[in-house]
Amino acid sequence: MKLRIAILGTRGIPNHYGGYEQAVSFIGPGLAKKGHEVTVYNSQRHPYKERQWNGVGIIHQKDPENSLGTAGQFIYDLNCIRHAARSSYDVWLMMGYTSSSVWGRLYPKQPAIISHMDGLEWKRTKYAKPVRKFLQWAEKLAISHSDFFIADSIAIQQLLEEKYGVQANYIPYGATIYENDREDLVKEAGLIPYSYYLMVARLEPENNIETILDGFCQTNTSEKFVVTGNTQTSFGKRMLRKFHAQKNIVFTGSIFDQEKLHTLKRYCRFYFHGHSVGGTNPSLLEAMASQACIVAHDNPFNRAVTGKNAYYFNEADDVSAIIRTALRKEDMICNNLKKIVECYNWEKIIDQYESLVKESYLQKRK
Repeated sequence: MKLRIAILGTRGIPNHYGGYEQAVSFIGPGLAKKGHEVTVYNSQRHPYKERQWNGVGIIHQKDPENSLGTAGQFIYDLNCIRHAARSSYDVWLMMGYTSSSVWGRLYPKQPAIISHMDGLEWKRTKYAKPVRKFLQWAEKLAISHSDFFIADSIAIQQLLEEKYGVQANYIPYGATIYENDREDLVKEAGLIPYSYYLMVARLEPENNIETILDGFCQTNTSEKFVVTGNTQTSFGKRMLRKFHAQKNIVFTGSIFDQEKLHTLKRYCRFYFHGHSVGGTNPSLLEAMASQACIVAHDNPFNRAVTGKNAYYFNEADDVSAIIRTALRKEDMICNNLKKIVECYNWEKIIDQYESLVKESYLQKRK
């Protein structure tokens, strides 16, 4: 069965932005290799301008976010939805709903609409209270205008069932295991293997950036802490101002070179994962696949992934205590790598996506 599949709701591929885009850069080509006709909608501001990428069709749509700010995201999604509605797709895969579900009444009836339900967007502290209320409303709209649902963690799946009575399909993200270790890249970055700490994240309050760095500063260690993420957000700029005097805290900006990111994770002493809102976070899986020793924020989403194979923190004091006393344990690293092989590998996840799109298409036609 060959299906025409549209993937909407991201800035586009190849990934130059974040988790959804990283996932689609695997899911899209993976479904195309299985014989499906896959189209991904890209922002016209995306640096990749070609109409094909790894067997996937690319359609660029006008994105006025630069001139309109957040409102531009809604217009971009509207442009994508309007174009897709004029096409004869069998399945729409909506990766997120924040700025698209308000246009749910425009979704056509013919395709099966599958919405990836993100990790409780309305809980993100970076948003003001009115925005968080809107996001709760957007979540409800996504439920009412979609036919089928994806949850990337068991915790999100359970919350959706309890709150809305819907049965979401649990499909996590995946990660790639890199075979080549480039220790020379660590030295080129001015770092000493296993003598620095690393965090890769969007610089936003709910990712506990400040808590982690406050804890690091309490230790008075001479080792470096590398922070990789866009520093041009308002919160990112505040972190630059607050920690500018700490010469051993290095803000690199965003890095999208996967080999470089893997290498930094592979050779850090501890990888700090501060995400507190959301489901199975791609950056956590990628750190596991890179054989990093993980220190994660203590919440049900992170514990569902790493279990006993990570150190956990809540406060800055926890972070400083871990840095001072904890050991980099190889058994924890190996157990996490085994989970990637058995549970979070892209080949298995793409199979799950294909099964879902086929089943959804057939059910919609009944």
